[in-house]
Amino acid sequence: MTEKPAPDAPRETMHERVYRELRGRLIGGRVVPGRPVTLRGLAGELGVSPMPVREAVNRLVAERALTMTPNRRISVPEMTHARFEELVTARERLEPAAARRALPYLRRSDVNRLRKIDDALEEQLKTGNVEGYVAANHAFHFGIYGAAPSDVLVPVIESLWMQSGPFMRLVYGRVGTSWLVDYHEQAMDAVLARDADALAEAIRSDILDGMRHIGNSVFEEGEQSSKRAGTR
Repeated sequence: MTEKPAPDAPRETMHERVYRELRGRLIGGRVVPGRPVTLRGLAGELGVSPMPVREAVNRLVAERALTMTPNRRISVPEMTHARFEELVTARERLEPAAARRALPYLRRSDVNRLRKIDDALEEQLKTGNVEGYVAANHAFHFGIYGAAPSDVLVPVIESLWMQSGPFMRLVYGRVGTSWLVDYHEQAMDAVLARDADALAEAIRSDILDGMRHIGNSVFEEGEQSSKRAGTR
């Protein structure tokens, strides 16, 4: 008796594909703050019609990852001190919790995979590939958080990365990555030791260290721009 072929998986809609692409660009720091684009320009860049781009952008605007003006210009929301403090607080609390939750699901094979990601990250540092570094950093963190099934916590953390990703790219591109402390090694050691407290602390320290440099760079640049404008 011949088996019937399995039904095809649902095809991804154009809207979903565009949304996933834009989401990945935001998380990976490939959307530069302060450089607005138009819907039509973005559609041309992606090789699609404006309709799915509009739908995806509207979704990202609702998630506070993008803003859109009445004339359809799209940009990353301005980073204010209040917004930044909320992002730091949310990431500091949620990501260590996600790491703790994932620990029972992580095995030595997962640590080996994380180590390969971290080795690739180090290579990106050596070559000065900022986008590659940001992508590898994201893969490392979500390689931990995503080990545990999650319908709420991991998607919320992803939305926080969408909001901070563009500024990570901006900072790493401006000041380099020589200031980074290797908390990833501490996190992997904690996984192998089955030490939830150490894992949570390594993730927390990694977040606070990175966000501190992001805040310093973003707001110092803004203050310098204001001073330059005031002297004209």
